[in-house]
Amino acid sequence: MKKIPILIDCDTGTDDAVALIMACAAQNLQLLGVTTVAGNQTVDKTTLNTLKILSFLGRKDVPVARGAERPLLRTLQVAAEVHGSSGLGGVILPDPDMQAQQMNAVELIRSVLIKNDVPVTLVCTAPLTNIALLLSAYPQLKHKIERIVMMGGGLSHGNVTAAAEFNIYADPEAAGIVMNSGVSVVMCPLDMTEQALLKFDEIEHFASEKGKVSRLALDIFRFYAQYYEARGFSGVALHDPTTIAYLMRPELFTLRPMYVQVETAPGAATYGMTFADTRIMADPPAPNAQVCIDVQRDAFIRLLTECCRAYDTGTPV
Repeated sequence: MKKIPILIDCDTGTDDAVALIMACAAQNLQLLGVTTVAGNQTVDKTTLNTLKILSFLGRKDVPVARGAERPLLRTLQVAAEVHGSSGLGGVILPDPDMQAQQMNAVELIRSVLIKNDVPVTLVCTAPLTNIALLLSAYPQLKHKIERIVMMGGGLSHGNVTAAAEFNIYADPEAAGIVMNSGVSVVMCPLDMTEQALLKFDEIEHFASEKGKVSRLALDIFRFYAQYYEARGFSGVALHDPTTIAYLMRPELFTLRPMYVQVETAPGAATYGMTFADTRIMADPPAPNAQVCIDVQRDAFIRLLTECCRAYDTGTPV
């Protein structure tokens, strides 16, 4: 099987952890590295969480590099109310038996892009600070990026403000650089990721699983459920794992080409908003993103379950 080379840029909180679980289980993905950034929690915490998850999964072979500790321009705002004070909720994992690289995130991504024979897909489940810095510092490497598959934005609403989704709101200026870079972008917005619901009664199905990774996922989902239940959802929205699921099973998703802009006017009610031009008229702007607008929920949940179970059974996913 020909594998897709990927590098994950994340702010490891609860759903980033699930995305890492899926990525390490995927037979068609080759994980070349993981970079971290401040977002769900401080970069110190997201880096430690990443090292813990990869150690727990037995993936000490994957290099990890610490990235930006703050957004390009704005003040850092973390999401402790969603992911807890550690970033992993109430989940307690052993100390990692691996360390972050001495090079920073941008330099690790640069190294991976240069060394790989074919273009690499960047999977972004965090504020886009590291990627904006990479594109600004090394624009000559754009051709080495196959595409950027990102979780972020919303077409109809936000989750931090009425207009803005967290990953974009955390660093709108960085998101604007990425969206206008000319690199191919696949965008997984709230409109789709909120369809990727693990229903509350389905969470307890993981309690019947004996594997340590399934049990880890159960602990993550139980903590995460508290946030979503309090807000009237029927389940836990698995935002970040949809990026990995898209690369594993693209047929589960419906995509539509769109021209997407990011609002970067400080103080505006729409600050951090991603707005897509969907007008039906002559000469619309050329699309700069493929936007995921729909996901086959049941198949997505089956894929998630198979990925968690694979660590115990050894069954390829």
